[in-house]
Amino acid sequence: MRIGLILGDQLSHSLATLRVLDPVHDRLLFAEVRDEATYVRHHKQKIALIFSAMRHFAAELGEQGWQVDYHAYDPDCAQQSLIGVLQQQVARQGADEVILTRCGEYRLQRAIDHDWSSVLGVPVQLCEDDRFVCSSGEFAAWASGRRQLRMEFFYREMRRKTGLLMENGAPLGGQWNFDADNRSAYDSGAPLPPALEFGRDSIDNEVLALVEAHFADHPGSLDRFDWATTRSQALEALAHFIAQRLPWFGDYQDAMLYGEDFLFHSLLSPYINCGLLTPMEVCEAAEQAYWRGDAPLNAVEGFIRQIIGWREYVRGIYWLCMPDYAQQNLLGNERALPAMYWHGETGMACMRESFRNTFDHAYAHHIQRLMVTGNFALLAGIRPQDVCDWYLMVYADAYDWVELPNTLGMVMHADGGYLGSKPYCASGNYINRMSDYCRHCEYSVRTATDNDSCPFNSLYWHFVARHRDKFRANPRMRMIYRSYERMADDKKNALQQRAEHLLTRLDEL
Repeated sequence: MRIGLILGDQLSHSLATLRVLDPVHDRLLFAEVRDEATYVRHHKQKIALIFSAMRHFAAELGEQGWQVDYHAYDPDCAQQSLIGVLQQQVARQGADEVILTRCGEYRLQRAIDHDWSSVLGVPVQLCEDDRFVCSSGEFAAWASGRRQLRMEFFYREMRRKTGLLMENGAPLGGQWNFDADNRSAYDSGAPLPPALEFGRDSIDNEVLALVEAHFADHPGSLDRFDWATTRSQALEALAHFIAQRLPWFGDYQDAMLYGEDFLFHSLLSPYINCGLLTPMEVCEAAEQAYWRGDAPLNAVEGFIRQIIGWREYVRGIYWLCMPDYAQQNLLGNERALPAMYWHGETGMACMRESFRNTFDHAYAHHIQRLMVTGNFALLAGIRPQDVCDWYLMVYADAYDWVELPNTLGMVMHADGGYLGSKPYCASGNYINRMSDYCRHCEYSVRTATDNDSCPFNSLYWHFVARHRDKFRANPRMRMIYRSYERMADDKKNALQQRAEHLLTRLDEL
């Protein structure tokens, strides 16, 4: 008899583990354990989503005839790790082998590879996670011999492999990427979609009570928990996105609007990353919307690029470069994460809104993450490992394989440009162009050196100045450095003084 361990991000009926095992003779094990819930202080909604989705998925498998053992969270239980629960179950059932699909975190996979078989006393068979479009080995082969890795070229390979938005071997519309068409600020030209709400059953309610009782010191609130926790609800969320949001997603995917948390974003990443939806089914649903004439090409291409392009690309980099990648800090940033990242209170409206969205929903869309909270951390020289831990904690879709390259590489540029060709830094002008946040702010985006000037403005030029030796030869930053070099010395000095003043009081902004 074999035991198949199903992890919290493997809630897919197509999971390789389920194809290997026999529902008549083998058993499945799910485990909610303290070690996985608390190795960082995950957002309460993230824990609730995973626990509830696990319980629902286990029930579905039981209804299909599988023999399922479920270890519910118990703070007083002697077994508080996956290996501890599994060891108990192997002994109890007399199992002669453990089967599981490779996991999504280097930390856990390393423990499985090095320790589990000897601790358990039985073989541990690992299945490849073929829910992804590109395997780790395939990505390593693609990356081999390249002086620089660029997502755009990888993305084209994935388009060819999947056939998505392809016709006669060429990309639809005659170009691979319509990103230049996807940078509009919201102008009320499209109706904001209605919110999608899900009814809560007894499993949801039990989990919400459990999380509130045992994870009270974790960030975030459960008051506005409204995530799908079943496969059927996740499919409903996909249909809602295709009908209500995708038609305008392309135009407004970079837009931000005060008081609006979601705009036209899909909110599907938590379901794809935990397994309730698969990458290909969401991409195929978007592609079909294009063929039906229900969504324009720039929207569909932009969405598909995020899934089979960026998502697959960062996973490939993660498994190619770990464990050394996690420790990189090539800009030498050493400031601690400011207190506002924990309590959310600040006079900067853009940061305040992004924090509110984060704590209310365990969510913020990619521009809030990259160009607001991430941009500020980059400009202020925050220690990248602190920023990475924070992003891993607070977002429902954050798993190490996807969060770490996005944060350390794209947000913090701590890998020296391995993942992205330039740092994603910007002054307050970018935020003002893409949002109405600045209208609600106590700081002025129009000035840089006054006492009430937007902190992003002087911090931006401080970043440019202190890293000039690293970036002034970068082709994508030459124009910025030409602008800086044309500045009068007194203006440069004023910018530096204002920025230095702000950096000494980050906890008071």
